[in-house]
Amino acid sequence: MQRLITTQTDFNSKLEALLAFDPTLGGDVEHAVNAITEQVRVRGDAALLEYTQRFDGISVTAVSELRLGRDELERAFLALSEPDRDALRTATQRIRTYHEHQKATSWRYTDEYGSILGQIVTPLDRVGIYVPGGKAAYPSSVLMNAIPAKVAGVEEIIMAVPTPRGEKNELVLAAAYIAGVDQVFTMGGAQAIAALAYGTQTIPAVDKITGPGNAYVAAAKRKVFGVVGIDMIAGPSEILILCDGTTDPDWIAMDLFSQAEHDEVAQAILIATSAEYLDRVSAAIDKLLPTMPRAEIISASLRNRGALICAADPDEACEIANRIAPEHLELSVEFPDQWLPKLRHAGAIFIGKYSSESLGDYCAGPNHVLPTSRTARFASPLGVYDFQKRTSLLDISHPGAQALGVVADRLATGEGLAAHAASARMRLDK
Repeated sequence: MQRLITTQTDFNSKLEALLAFDPTLGGDVEHAVNAITEQVRVRGDAALLEYTQRFDGISVTAVSELRLGRDELERAFLALSEPDRDALRTATQRIRTYHEHQKATSWRYTDEYGSILGQIVTPLDRVGIYVPGGKAAYPSSVLMNAIPAKVAGVEEIIMAVPTPRGEKNELVLAAAYIAGVDQVFTMGGAQAIAALAYGTQTIPAVDKITGPGNAYVAAAKRKVFGVVGIDMIAGPSEILILCDGTTDPDWIAMDLFSQAEHDEVAQAILIATSAEYLDRVSAAIDKLLPTMPRAEIISASLRNRGALICAADPDEACEIANRIAPEHLELSVEFPDQWLPKLRHAGAIFIGKYSSESLGDYCAGPNHVLPTSRTARFASPLGVYDFQKRTSLLDISHPGAQALGVVADRLATGEGLAAHAASARMRLDK
């Protein structure tokens, strides 16, 4: 991992270079995704079958053969060991309890003219969730996407998950069952996003697509946005750890590994206020890395996009953290309440040395679908609110029409919109 010190004259430029990343990886990806999504939009099932054979190595004669119903999902759940079923049940219960607190409610009030104004909150009708299935399988992503949709009241959830060469992950299917997914289609990539967005002869079009994926999935979500809603454009996984030197270096090293093991472009950064502590963590990394099953991936990630940063004090460390705006932020310090008010931008903050990011990934309760690539400056975690929409209500009384009509007439006339002005003016008492 590269070592950065805030007093270096080129620190800012090195930090910017470290953080720079395009989740769609340039024009080649965009060009390929444009072709794939257009083919699926125009040709539907036929294009989807061709791409599924080409990219996933699955040859079927009809898209209906890619469909898994609730009965097959239930069989996958029942086939698990009891400890695995218990783990899914516990995670599901905790995630559902947390997201129940996010439910928005409709509201109304009466103004001074007796007009009733308000907002109604309603769930989306049908959503699609995308679950990666390439280098690793992610049953946790199923729970994190499907459960808030269910809590929001979504009527139908359709899941897309790639199954290269037809290899299904039973834990992923079991998670889909316990989370309440209605249908699963074993398809992936840009073609799956296009099928969910536009619909095909077999796959119904959805209203919104959520869930992370590779560069092709990210580019496809960007392409279909506007036809459907999307949650976010997800980049590689990230972790930033702020440490005052009081946490066991082995713990910190393993927490860095926990994100680096996702893939070679994941990002793991540690900021500490002691150069000596960074040395201890570096030694722990060297000691523990050979014991990791995914050591090659971790090593590439730490080498390409990782960093150990020495800051002068907690204030400087927090300001750098705000610039990075990480997906996951571990505040592994002895007195976190002294640091927390200074932190403004992060997808999720894990407070104290016992709050490992991995607990948030699986079972703590908050959602693990989080803004990446510095978008935590303006974006939020996936939640129930992503599966609800708001509709304004206006029930204008007669006195309200008299008072507001004069205002609307004046403003519409100023904008040169005569019909708007007349519409308001016609309701004024003669």
